[in-house]
Amino acid sequence: MPGSTGRTETARPEDARPETARPEDATGHERATGCYIYGIVPGDVELDPDPRGVGDPPGRIQLVRHGEIAALVSDVALDRPLGRPDDLVAHQRLLDATAAEVPVLPLRFGAVVTDREAVVEELLGPNHDGFLVALNELEGRAEYVVKGRYVERVVIGEVLEENAEVARLREEIRGKPEEATWDARIRLGELVGEHVAAKRDADTEVLVNALAPRSVAVVVREPTHEQDAVHVAFLVESERQAEFEQVVDEFGDRWPGRGTLRLLGPLAPYDFVTTGRPEGDNG
Repeated sequence: MPGSTGRTETARPEDARPETARPEDATGHERATGCYIYGIVPGDVELDPDPRGVGDPPGRIQLVRHGEIAALVSDVALDRPLGRPDDLVAHQRLLDATAAEVPVLPLRFGAVVTDREAVVEELLGPNHDGFLVALNELEGRAEYVVKGRYVERVVIGEVLEENAEVARLREEIRGKPEEATWDARIRLGELVGEHVAAKRDADTEVLVNALAPRSVAVVVREPTHEQDAVHVAFLVESERQAEFEQVVDEFGDRWPGRGTLRLLGPLAPYDFVTTGRPEGDNG
């Protein structure tokens, strides 16, 4: 994990309330702080001296241990709202880097409780056994996301070749004023969108069929852009990572000039873990 020095033999419950200096404002007064929670990890994890998280200045990452699990936390000042792009990036970067080394149950961005005691009382204590089971299931596994995007002119060209009505409407509006061809333009946009969506479904099915045997679980994500070709999350065992990446590369080789394909990971397993915010959080 980022800042991880490995796994210890036993957890240390006495570490649940580490002492830290409270941040000060410009006048030298202590700022009101909360305890920001990033995710849950095994209790035998150790940290490097100085990983940083969200906030201004960025909070130092610490562990709150309870039983066989621990929470990744940092102090965060409550006199400004969270939500800056830098905060979100810091949250995701910490969890993704953690997932590359140890199992992690990621919490949603913005999970804040009052203090470290509340982390134990509201989150770790009531959910200890369930979290431990989930962490054990994730041992030796990580999430990978395959995301592809079509080259717009190429995929539109495919639609024009394959659908006579699309081609007809394209010719009907060519060179004519927008206001005189409004209905035709709307219909053309609808048809193109439908056919691109059908191509997306077909390409996604081919990808999933190729990669599902090399993964533990699959989640097809909703497209984030109208030209998205595939957007799928896979839970992959570490020992099959090389095989999985090879199949992704082979799939990408089928797309010369048609689109781009990216493999992202290892990532925190958001798509394969359900962890809500602790009650009373301020996020």
